[in-house]
Amino acid sequence: MKALYATAFKSILTKEINRFTRIWVQTLVPPAISMTLYFLIFGNLVGKRIGEMGGVTYMEFIAPGLIMMSVITASYSNVASSFFSAKFQRNLEELIVAPVPHYVMIAGYVGGGVVRGLCVGTIVTLVAMFFVDISLHHVGLVVLTVLLTSILFSLGGLINAIFANSYDDISIVPTFVLTPLTYLGGVFYSLSLLPDFWQGVSKLNPVVYMINVFRYGFLGYADMSVPFSIAVMVGFCVGLWTLAYYLISRGIGLRS
Repeated sequence: MKALYATAFKSILTKEINRFTRIWVQTLVPPAISMTLYFLIFGNLVGKRIGEMGGVTYMEFIAPGLIMMSVITASYSNVASSFFSAKFQRNLEELIVAPVPHYVMIAGYVGGGVVRGLCVGTIVTLVAMFFVDISLHHVGLVVLTVLLTSILFSLGGLINAIFANSYDDISIVPTFVLTPLTYLGGVFYSLSLLPDFWQGVSKLNPVVYMINVFRYGFLGYADMSVPFSIAVMVGFCVGLWTLAYYLISRGIGLRS
């Protein structure tokens, strides 16, 4: 039975990886172009006027946040579009009635989102190396943060796809939720620059904790406690996984 589950997981994961690698020009190249523009405009042109932030140049300061922003977008969009397509085309029904636990199905889709997130993160990191000297303060934290972030937003994309009734619904969350969260998540500024009230408000944003740990992994600079930030990410992952499992096991939103 375990061999059957492993085969099912591998099949879903392979399908997801093949799906975004076949159209790599649309899935892997655009983030590299977007991040290049961010580095040129915000890092190079604007950064020269800002000077240092957190004890490093402004371009070095924003580099981890830009990498994390691309990972978030890639992980989320991969699962949201793939799962909804399967639901819309009625392919999902065959998978649901198969003798495979729901957690295996979730793991397969989330695994695909994680792989795409890692690929995009690697590409953007390579792009960043043309603009700034990349140094790693703590490699383990960098890897852990990317994995947790990819898992969290892959689960978010899955839940979005479960509730979506049309392709337009897939774009609502990235536009009205993900974009504000990432831009207000400390990508372009340090929380220490904000008044106390807005620092407190910012701590309600989960992206703040991801970028906080990721930036510490690169620069050794953090606005908040690193262990607490990791605990927040793990908590969100567990919560979203539980919600996704509940929705799929109850069949909620699985018919387009």
